[in-house]
Amino acid sequence: MSHARPFTVSIPDAKLAAIRERIAAYRWFPAPENEQGFAYGMSTPVLQDLCKYWLSDYDWRAQEDLLNKHPNFKADVAGMEIHFIHVVGEAEAKRPLLLTHGWPGSYFEFWDAIEPLAFPSRHGGDPADAFDLVIPSLPGYAFSQKPTSPMGQRATAALWDELMREVLGYKTYLAQGGDWGSLVTSWLGLNHGAHDKKGGCLGIHLNMIGFRPTPPAPNTEEEVQWLAHMQGAMQTEGAYFMEQATKPQTLAMALMDSPVGTAAWILEKFHGWSDLRDGDLYSVYTRDQLLTNVMLYLVNDAIATSVWYYNALFQEGGVQLPEGVRCETPTGFANFPGEKVYTAPPRSWVERAYNLTHWRDMPKGGHFAAMEKPSLFVDEVRTWARTLA
Repeated sequence: MSHARPFTVSIPDAKLAAIRERIAAYRWFPAPENEQGFAYGMSTPVLQDLCKYWLSDYDWRAQEDLLNKHPNFKADVAGMEIHFIHVVGEAEAKRPLLLTHGWPGSYFEFWDAIEPLAFPSRHGGDPADAFDLVIPSLPGYAFSQKPTSPMGQRATAALWDELMREVLGYKTYLAQGGDWGSLVTSWLGLNHGAHDKKGGCLGIHLNMIGFRPTPPAPNTEEEVQWLAHMQGAMQTEGAYFMEQATKPQTLAMALMDSPVGTAAWILEKFHGWSDLRDGDLYSVYTRDQLLTNVMLYLVNDAIATSVWYYNALFQEGGVQLPEGVRCETPTGFANFPGEKVYTAPPRSWVERAYNLTHWRDMPKGGHFAAMEKPSLFVDEVRTWARTLA
């Protein structure tokens, strides 16, 4: 059995200097004269302002201290070296919760939710709601090993089940995820559920729906309208997905050489996918939060393998379940209203793909739910987990 080894985030000065040099040397070119905000993609003045901050005020070493605040580990999981956060909370190893991020996020998305989820009594909560937390970096992301060829969400779920049960010794566990994390978590529920064997995943919670039922034809007018919306959303916002899924290496070659380009590619999504109804990008995130998430793609040269993850989806067969197959692990869903592209299907659609036992319409928040609205996210995860008790 593999054992978890303590890990400390510590990036060599030379790597940081190389990143900084590329940012400082970036050759800005004229923006469209009629550019308004993010109408053409990444906003030129927003990125120029952020790069100025990046060079003058951003302190990676201070962010390293933050990233090392919670216990970091690495472990060999089925031949892959996986990085993860492991916080044993007030649950004292009795209530493990696996949290999985997506793209263009990172394990850092969950940072502000860790303390209240693990130690609720420190934050005015009930100790009975406490979890042990396991927060891995996806293969090829941050400090996890890079696969030699694209590795997808189904394979990741198998790694996560081994991490939880064989490496960490949890017989059963709960799992939550958004974006790619929602699909990894869905595969955990389908292939590694505890309902049909001695151990595994007892329940899953999603803030984006991963699986599609078969047949995928709509059964109601509400489903017809949702499918039409999704087709329109993917036409206007889905070009990144098709590029990363079909030609990942072309994009990787451009991004791997440009920290500023990588920041633009990532931050445009944070702007487009977050709930900004009450303000702008900096009313939801600090500059440090945004840059630290970007840096987790840069300090370990992870942007290339992160975009491979899209191609692997199709190599594994996509998101449509075989006819007559449903994820029977009890499933909770949080519908965050700022989710503009991957909006929630009607409940009738979800129930054909999942054993849906909990649904909650949230008041605020978007695609990066745990990072945008950590207190709402914490409350929702606690509420869902109580339904499984």
